Amino acid sequence: MNQTHDHIVKSFDSELARLNAEIARMGQLAAEQLRAAMHALQHRDEPAADQVIARDHEIDQLERIVAHDALKLLVLRQPMARDLREVYAALRVSADIERIGDYAANVAKRSKVISAAEPMRITAGMLPLAQMALDSLEAAMRAYRERNDQQAMHIRARDAEIDALYTTLFRGLLTYMAEDTRKITACTQLMFLGKDIERIGDHSTNICESVWFLVNGEMLSGGREKADHTAESRADE
Repeated sequence: MNQTHDHIVKSFDSELARLNAEIARMGQLAAEQLRAAMHALQHRDEPAADQVIARDHEIDQLERIVAHDALKLLVLRQPMARDLREVYAALRVSADIERIGDYAANVAKRSKVISAAEPMRITAGMLPLAQMALDSLEAAMRAYRERNDQQAMHIRARDAEIDALYTTLFRGLLTYMAEDTRKITACTQLMFLGKDIERIGDHSTNICESVWFLVNGEMLSGGREKADHTAESRADE
């Protein structure tokens, strides 16, 4: 009986390790996609943007594999307690990474429109925002890999910094457009691009919350601090 139980435990652990490896690969690929998208924007590199867009399906495919493997674990192993949370968190984290990949592809698409317009110095302002989002993503994946709930909460708290920087850039773009109406199309794309990056930060924060749930067995109470005040901005300010 003990040998049978040990075999079941080892099989579950092996399958869970494979699931975690798939998620780690998803996170690595999403980070690569964001880096490449920002390279395309910074260097006005349309072929590089096209490559980011073309690779988006790789993350989608990995997400489908994770979902399949997670559901198979649920059906065949019927995990309980911490083991069940492991599978549930894997599903949530993979879904967030898939959305991050979509936003990175959106950044690449918008970079093509911006590259077709005259260069604007304000475009460089998106680079620090993207770096903050990238740092958040990589740190969130590290917290998930290490099952470090305290580190996850530290990263979660920094989401407001991404929001605040996005708000500053958004208002700067409004001023830029008011001063030169010829820049409206490109600046509008930059606004949407910035929002895509800000949403990447939100999904990285979701990953952190999944880490907390996985480790502690309970959802976080209370909302997260937000500093995105772009809805309060007006073009006539």
